Amino acid sequence: MAKFVPDVKTQRWIVIAPARQDRPDEHAEPGSLKICHFCSGNEEHTPSEIMRVGPGEKDKPGWTIRVVPNKFPITDIHEVIIHSPDHKKDIEDFDQNHVALLLTVYRDRFKAHLSDGQVMIFCNHGEHAGASLDHPHSQLVVLPKQINLDALVREPVMNVVDDNNYFYTYCPDFSQWPYEIWIAPKVEGAIYADIKDEEIKDLAMILRRTIKRLSVVYSQPDTKKIHVFAPFAYNFYIHHGKNWFFRIIPRLVHRAGFELGTGLSVNVVDPTDAARELRGIQVS
Repeated sequence: MAKFVPDVKTQRWIVIAPARQDRPDEHAEPGSLKICHFCSGNEEHTPSEIMRVGPGEKDKPGWTIRVVPNKFPITDIHEVIIHSPDHKKDIEDFDQNHVALLLTVYRDRFKAHLSDGQVMIFCNHGEHAGASLDHPHSQLVVLPKQINLDALVREPVMNVVDDNNYFYTYCPDFSQWPYEIWIAPKVEGAIYADIKDEEIKDLAMILRRTIKRLSVVYSQPDTKKIHVFAPFAYNFYIHHGKNWFFRIIPRLVHRAGFELGTGLSVNVVDPTDAARELRGIQVS
């Protein structure tokens, strides 16, 4: 069971989750996993699935996207959403239809837990973004409603990179990380569970393009001057409340003593410049 401990002075909370220390880490212990538990054919190595997209029997091959309980949970409700049977491909590699399927699974799992608490969906892509397993996946956690989440709210739309019928992508003036980029609906007031099928198609298109642009930025010589590691890595999460947004954070820098000691962020790339550079990257 997870334990939630408040700091009475700041009203911030800490989650005590001892089960997390037992999770396998492919990067800390190379070769420790003989097989990938998330690849098709290895379904017996995960807890019994909660949901699947695609044909086949439960806990058998044939799936396109698979949802299972997390064996090493942070909270009492913690799910793993396995993006595809492919061990290497992720959102920037998928076609738009597959990305739309994944976003639909996000919506359906979000809806399934609305009455259980605050729903957070997030993804850690790459070792330096905190992923302990290489096979692309996202996670869903549910936190008690009484927990005060120290989370950002939607920033004003500035420094637009891309847009379509339903969404903007932009680099907020408040960006805390180099090349941080947000995707926000043009219509405010909704939660992610409210997203409609036609909106998901637009979100799939713009999310895929956004991550492709970030992958290009990662490989550019000028960017290599600021990042401390080479492999493409990013985090994203979907805001849990009203006026939802997608926040995508490329992991180009580490947080160090100044940031940890003050709570302030140092962003070495002006968001206006980041948006201009990202707009100039042509992707399909």
